[in-house]
Amino acid sequence: MKVCLAGHKVQGPGHVLSRRQFIKGSAAVCGAVAAPVIIPASALGRGGAVAPSERIVMAGIGLGGRGTADLSSWVLPDPQAQFVAICDVRRERREAIKAMTDRKYGNTDCKTYVDMMEVLARPDIDAILTATGDRLHATVSILSMRAGKDVYTEKPASMTVAEGQAVVCAAKQYGRVYQAGMQRLSEANFIVCNELLRLGRLGEVKTVYAHLAPWGNVNMERKWLPEEPLPGADEVDWDRWLGPCPWRPYNKSYVQGGWRHHHDFYTSVIGEWGSHTFGQCQAALGLSDTSPVRYPYVPTPTADGMEMPFANGVTMIQKQEGWRGTCGVRYVGSEGWAACADGYARPEVSNPALLADYNKILQDYITRTGHVVGHMQDFFKCVKNRALAVANPVTMHRSMTTVHCANIAQWLKRDMTWDPVKEEFVNDEQANRLLSRAAREGWQIV
Repeated sequence: MKVCLAGHKVQGPGHVLSRRQFIKGSAAVCGAVAAPVIIPASALGRGGAVAPSERIVMAGIGLGGRGTADLSSWVLPDPQAQFVAICDVRRERREAIKAMTDRKYGNTDCKTYVDMMEVLARPDIDAILTATGDRLHATVSILSMRAGKDVYTEKPASMTVAEGQAVVCAAKQYGRVYQAGMQRLSEANFIVCNELLRLGRLGEVKTVYAHLAPWGNVNMERKWLPEEPLPGADEVDWDRWLGPCPWRPYNKSYVQGGWRHHHDFYTSVIGEWGSHTFGQCQAALGLSDTSPVRYPYVPTPTADGMEMPFANGVTMIQKQEGWRGTCGVRYVGSEGWAACADGYARPEVSNPALLADYNKILQDYITRTGHVVGHMQDFFKCVKNRALAVANPVTMHRSMTTVHCANIAQWLKRDMTWDPVKEEFVNDEQANRLLSRAAREGWQIV
């Protein structure tokens, strides 16, 4: 199946891909769409706007706990960015973000919105930071890019394969910079771990391990929580909170983070960490523009131990154990191994000599790729020079495809074969129907 935005509209209230690889990867899902790179007037410093070469004007859409961390740690302290507006369907979040922003800048200028289309209509805004729940990441990203905005979105960045295809297509068609919140691709310890594999320091690598979150169940809850009195729309705009998801009665637990582990809202325990660790493994292997070809069903709640081979014979294995920290990866080669996880100052390796030139490995990566240490900093640099971000749409889409295929194998309780060129399961009509989801009226991606 293919989803492309050309001629249509979206309705609604380690290894780095080269430009050539990105165009090739996006063409696979978009077809041969020939579209110019559109640079907004603000990018050129016209119309009274400040050029991104001096300052990137940003707004936020849906900033809960993770989005607040992104804003307070990465955006507000950075002098090359100016945060000017927050859109959130919850009044408490709007007010909290405005207060944080005004306090930082010493003014009262941060504007608040409930309707994201009002934010996207502002010509002075160059980029959007979005950190809604899983259900809205792709929708907000596509609408933002259609409006001429660059996008930094938190992960997991798609709910289905079709959503990922649409994000790839939108970025290509509208010439936008897009960065998924796979921040470990921009952290020094993970970069060096990936480079050890890429440089051949580990010998021939046939097996890589991707850390899997040690909680939850791939078969998520499909029952509704009990109905509670619906607050006023100014307090919580429930219709906009649901977005493209099926309607259900309001329950405050949903908007307070309880949407996790519900099928309509969440990409499962596999998506929770796999959106990071699959991307790390695929980047290190130079396979950011493809996905594994087989997904064997594992009769456990979390699919722990699922072995997912790529077409080249390298196998990625989901594992819950084996690291001291979270979101870990481990690469095993004929001449050694390397592993990294959150909290590791440097990778753990089979031989300390592998890290003797740690700083040189890191600097050589920066020189070779043009990327920098720091995920938001990489995004800002790409907004200015219009280069591909390290967690660009194809990198995001292909690693999230791995997540979605693993989920589907578990849901249907059978082994799956995947064609990464056609982007469909082989001879499995039932599985292919799960590559997309119906959206509520007014929220369709068509």
